[in-house]
Amino acid sequence: MNNWQERIIVDPAILVGKPVLKGTRLAVEFIVDLLAQGWDEAEVLRNYPGLTHEDIQACLGYASARLKEEKVYPLAS
Repeated sequence: MNNWQERIIVDPAILVGKPVLKGTRLAVEFIVDLLAQGWDEAEVLRNYPGLTHEDIQACLGYASARLKEEKVYPLAS
């Protein structure tokens, strides 16, 4: 999802600044963790009825964008 910026916010006053879905206190990290634990999208949406398919895609898009920015440098031996 290229427009995750429309759905994900970072506000120091909400959940100590963790990225959350706009209008909720559900952290991107929490949604990605549910998916990593094997929950499918339908299960997430059933348990969190205020969420949409687009919200879940935004969480994955945010995670993907952050991982693409990560840099790893070798340590000098």
